[in-house]
Amino acid sequence: MLTNVAVLAFEGVAPFELGVLCEAFGLDRSKDGVPRLDFAVCAVDERPIMTTMGFSIQASEGLDRVAAADLVAVPATPRNGMAPAPVVRALQDAYARGARILSVCSGAFTLGAAGLLDGRECTTHWMYTEELQSRFPLARVVPEVLYVDSGQVVTGAGTAAGIDACLHIWRQEYGAAVASTIARRAVVPPHRDGGQAQFIARAVPDCDAETLRPLLTWVLENLGDEHTVDALARRAHMSPRTFARRFRDETGTTPHSWITRQRVAAAEELLERTEQPVEWIASEVGFGNAATLRHHFTRVRSVSPQQYRRQFAC
Repeated sequence: MLTNVAVLAFEGVAPFELGVLCEAFGLDRSKDGVPRLDFAVCAVDERPIMTTMGFSIQASEGLDRVAAADLVAVPATPRNGMAPAPVVRALQDAYARGARILSVCSGAFTLGAAGLLDGRECTTHWMYTEELQSRFPLARVVPEVLYVDSGQVVTGAGTAAGIDACLHIWRQEYGAAVASTIARRAVVPPHRDGGQAQFIARAVPDCDAETLRPLLTWVLENLGDEHTVDALARRAHMSPRTFARRFRDETGTTPHSWITRQRVAAAEELLERTEQPVEWIASEVGFGNAATLRHHFTRVRSVSPQQYRRQFAC
């Protein structure tokens, strides 16, 4: 169970991505029912650390604090492979003792310098994926996805995708309800699939008659119904081909994949918050029967609905 988080900071750290990790794991949300974590930003020594934005920060803890952490996170850091040797050793030691490792954006280059990407699927910001693969040829870089969970190591893409990776870890450790609470506080979507595209061709505006936002809201309110591309296209007053293209442009994924993920997310919350049988939940979220729910749920969460309920039921 995740209880202790250490973030590694050194010269050239990006303050936004550092802030993402502080926001995700460092805030006390215990009044909202979120477990409070032992959290610290750690550095090699007490000297101020210059950020990419020209101001300096000072970490509260040294690298000895990393030895107590069960999650060690690296924000965006210089891609030149010049991570301080003590930082590299701290990462290697943490990995060797079984701690989980998380990188955000170019922090993946620091993981690569520590040898933690060898033979492993991973990602980084889409601008740097080719460079990451070239620098670390033993890594299996997956381009243009939001994050990659390869078990002990999770690598997130740039900026906002780092939030998605953090929420993914919260969801795995404490369930969908806790992850959703954190997402609401941060005013971000509670779940974006790691395999979703980083680059969305058309930003979704707040007020635009052409946006699919009203349709997506309607689908979420009616997950129990059958939703085909043809039917959704008619509702959006588009041809199926235009609708499918617009959907990917606005969401970064296909209608089928998006709806399936929303149904799994809804099933997670019902499994946590109710004692209703799996068959009822399957019908309520639109999977139709327990076998279909088990298939999709296990594929997404790597556990069965029953196992998930035993772990996270309130």
